[in-house]
Amino acid sequence: MKIADFNFAGKKAIVRVDFNVPLDENGNVTDDTRIRGALPTLKKVLADGGALIMMSHMGKPKGKVNEKLSLSQIVPNVSAALGVEVKFAKDCGNASEEAAALKPGEALLLENLRFYPEEEGKPVGVEKGTPEYDAAKKEMKGRQQEFAKKLASYADCYVMDAFGTAHRKHASTAVIDEYFDKDHKMLGYLMEKEVHAVDAVLGNIKRPFTAIMGGSKVSTKIGIIENLLTKVDNLILCGGMTYTFAKAQGGHIGLSICEDDKLDVALDVIKKAKENGVNLVLGTDSVCGDAFKNDCNTQVCPSGAIPEGWEGMDAGPETRKLFANAIKGAKTILWNGPAGVFEFDNFAGGSKAIAEAIAEATKEGAFSLIGGGDSVACINKFGLADQVSYISTGGGALLEAIEGKVLPGVAAIEA
Repeated sequence: MKIADFNFAGKKAIVRVDFNVPLDENGNVTDDTRIRGALPTLKKVLADGGALIMMSHMGKPKGKVNEKLSLSQIVPNVSAALGVEVKFAKDCGNASEEAAALKPGEALLLENLRFYPEEEGKPVGVEKGTPEYDAAKKEMKGRQQEFAKKLASYADCYVMDAFGTAHRKHASTAVIDEYFDKDHKMLGYLMEKEVHAVDAVLGNIKRPFTAIMGGSKVSTKIGIIENLLTKVDNLILCGGMTYTFAKAQGGHIGLSICEDDKLDVALDVIKKAKENGVNLVLGTDSVCGDAFKNDCNTQVCPSGAIPEGWEGMDAGPETRKLFANAIKGAKTILWNGPAGVFEFDNFAGGSKAIAEAIAEATKEGAFSLIGGGDSVACINKFGLADQVSYISTGGGALLEAIEGKVLPGVAAIEA
């Protein structure tokens, strides 16, 4: 079933959204990209004359109630974005009354799904790898099924529109679908766009193809890096990863972040890039600081010759030129992860140089896909969001899709 073909008139729709938005210490939303991303789907339900039930997680409360992660904090933002006063159900697992009372054109937001361990389906308080864990896991599977059934009971149809969690086999993403027939479950508009964007990058690669992978750790990106080495023409590796590569090649990196157990992996990536004829672009110089704060002392050093007591915190001027050259002229661009500690204005230059080069290449006809929370925050910080082709709401889900993995949240609807 396609959402465009479905009429929600007189029906209650339960929509899995991704409202896992960043909050400041006072519980105020600092970036509402994910709320805005869900609007086309949510407004379609209401415009058709349906009743809307939204469900989401926030953060990692690990199956326990945590007021700092309560979705009640975002009700004003969702109400303002939707143009409807959103009601709130304080307990997502016991919201039958609130759901039943909902009239056409009304909207209800359920409390954080992850306040229930059944959402993630992981046993709590039992050590992994023990016989007790296996028994608890089996028991939890049954409880997860019941929890999904309860959520499904609130509505007549189910819409999966949370790309950010589509790679998780959770109750609300890949179990609840079992309680709706194929004509009453569907992907939302956002999910459809996300799936098409990934297809545009991988199914129809226009060359040259440049991928930019940033972030602090090689370990979290190694699967995608190895996959990209068989697809791209240029691969830029930046951010904290720079220093694992610099050390692997015999460099001195001072206090810079480094995964000492991944030095052989870094060398293997360099070797594979050569074998596949991929232009691997690593930072040659860095802006270094003598403390992890915005207003520390700074100096520019070669990335493999950082003095003791200093740490690399951003790509240096020469590196920025290398990055811009590798992006210039590209026809397909994928960016995931910043080039430095972009939250500090004094260390945002490398990420800004990447963002500007991508915007320029997009203007010249490239298809550019930006994904992952930090990259999205970067592009928004520099005011360039409207100058790239597509901004993905999912980090992990996007990477797994590009790695070629089947996303449970998509498979559940398409099965």
